[in-house]
Amino acid sequence: MQKVRTFLWYDGQAEAATKHYVSLVPDSRIVSVDRLGEDGSTVLVTFELGGIEYVALDGGPLYSFTEAASLMVVCEDQAEVDRLWDGLTADGGEPGPCGWLKDRWGLSWQIVPRALLELQQDPDRERAGRANAAMLTMGKIDIAALYAAADAG
Repeated sequence: MQKVRTFLWYDGQAEAATKHYVSLVPDSRIVSVDRLGEDGSTVLVTFELGGIEYVALDGGPLYSFTEAASLMVVCEDQAEVDRLWDGLTADGGEPGPCGWLKDRWGLSWQIVPRALLELQQDPDRERAGRANAAMLTMGKIDIAALYAAADAG
């Protein structure tokens, strides 16, 4: 068991949300589903995303997600960016700026291609700046457009 885990609060949708997440992120699985209370209506789901353990609770409407916390997924290529972006914004999710989005349950995600991180760390600071400026104009990150902007100098 992982010593420190992120705990996510849902209003009746913990199991549906976690099933959706593990279907999208490689190396992910539902570890356990516990039904709590006399009627079993409160659900506690332990799950792994990319090998990292999380816990989701159907805690009711008392709390909701904000952009102050998000899950970041580093993607290897544009196909992975597209697949995750489309899967997480489907059925009521909301695209946001700079690779951020909210899924249909309101959880914020950052879908970040590894290429962006590498370009931002480029020793040529002007090239890094051009890539970063291009990223600031995007919703879903377009890797080819990042490289085009970076190399336009």
